[in-house]
Amino acid sequence: MRRNFSSRAPELSGGKAIILSVPKSGRTWVRTFLCAYFCKRHGREFTLEPERYREPGIPRLIFSHDLFEHRTKGGLWDRIRGKYLVPRKELRRAKIILVVRDPRDCFVSLYVQMTRRDPGASAKFKGKTVSDLLRDKGFGIRAIVKTMNDWLNEFSGRDDFTIIRYESVRASPAEHFRSLLAALGETAPDMSIFQAALDFSQFENMKKMEAAGAFDSKILRPGDVRDPESFKVRRGKVGGYREYLSVEDQEYASAALTKLDPRLGYALGEQRAPLGPM
Repeated sequence: MRRNFSSRAPELSGGKAIILSVPKSGRTWVRTFLCAYFCKRHGREFTLEPERYREPGIPRLIFSHDLFEHRTKGGLWDRIRGKYLVPRKELRRAKIILVVRDPRDCFVSLYVQMTRRDPGASAKFKGKTVSDLLRDKGFGIRAIVKTMNDWLNEFSGRDDFTIIRYESVRASPAEHFRSLLAALGETAPDMSIFQAALDFSQFENMKKMEAAGAFDSKILRPGDVRDPESFKVRRGKVGGYREYLSVEDQEYASAALTKLDPRLGYALGEQRAPLGPM
């Protein structure tokens, strides 16, 4: 059941669009681009929270891990209250954008974050090997696959549902960020502002800014500036999971992907046409 009667519900409400993703799917990159675009368009200093300017033309965007956090964070009371769930009425009202990435790359990035970056991660997880966590009931690759399938089942029948694939954006950022803006109603963006936002959100620039502490949010701060693996903007490599997973673990992960809906574009074997802008 989808319900949220916690004090956190207002934070997940009132958005023009709700942007959902499994952790480490490229959400911060998407958020940085959108914030850079709307801030520059309205002559405001960059921030990851541009709604604070209360400009009519700056949309409120809700970024959430929704089902994934609901299943992995907090205790029983948090889950009973639906603390991490976007309220059903908000999902019905707002546009839905799903940011997806190969679950194998998502998992490896999440593993590195939990063991090298997140000070709040429990000692239980920090002591696990990548092989152990890959098979974990809550954080492992099968949980990631289930969450992606559940979102697709919930929203795929809607006209205002859009999928943004991380790998497609990496291959052609201008094309796919224009599609993203169009999904938000920006069908004719100012191209000089668009290009400036595109340049600002380039991977290397984000990494330099994170290292320099230039962002106004703890979202983009490294765990340890001496450790490149502790950065939020870490590598962003497509297929990088191969450098972390053994042959046996890669086979396990590939088996998990056979359960992923082919419309998302990652399932092994027969492919169907993906949904939304790719």
